[in-house]
Amino acid sequence: MELSIDTSTSWAGLALSQEGQLIAELTWKPGQNHTSETFPNIDKLLAMAKADIHNMIAIFVARGPGSYNGLRVGISAAKGLAFSLSIPLVSVSTLETEAYPFAFTGLPICPLQDAGRGEIASALYRLDGNWKCLKEAHLTTAESLCKEIAVKTVFCGEIPSAVADIIKSTLGPRAIVPEWQERVRRPGCLAALGWLKLSSGQKDNLATLQPIYLRQPPITKSKKKY
Repeated sequence: MELSIDTSTSWAGLALSQEGQLIAELTWKPGQNHTSETFPNIDKLLAMAKADIHNMIAIFVARGPGSYNGLRVGISAAKGLAFSLSIPLVSVSTLETEAYPFAFTGLPICPLQDAGRGEIASALYRLDGNWKCLKEAHLTTAESLCKEIAVKTVFCGEIPSAVADIIKSTLGPRAIVPEWQERVRRPGCLAALGWLKLSSGQKDNLATLQPIYLRQPPITKSKKKY
């Protein structure tokens, strides 16, 4: 079996799979409690599926983009488990995980995330014979993004309502924006993508794997006086 871990944003998820086929999954909204809730929920998922952590053959983890602290928790947990169990670790873009459920459409799929400061994180994927990344994760604005869209496109992910409104009003019939409940990121999709990568020989180096941060977190000066 494989264990998938996603703590990228205010939504978190875990999944157990067998060769990428979903066995059980758990999705919840931890807010800022990724650290205290991730391992208890791993135990809960294992108990629910009557599975043993020592039977895992790989760990899949969402690499971002996403929240600074959330990503650190998930990747640290994944690295620790992969190291202690001596099994491969495979990372997957969080935006790719959000896009994958809509691969069946055959259309370009544009997952979005709020990046703050009036910007959004965006990428572009499409299933065209093979699953392809057409444009890597980057920062943009809703207005700039709309200028790049020439064909009917699916927009998914944690789209801020204001951004969704701009996309719909600007692009009209070229924009397909599913309802929010259809856009909730599922760890089962992370499991499927992780297995595809592992099957093709891809795995990450535990020592060098880092989260995808499209913008470095602000560094504040200590208020302590020495």
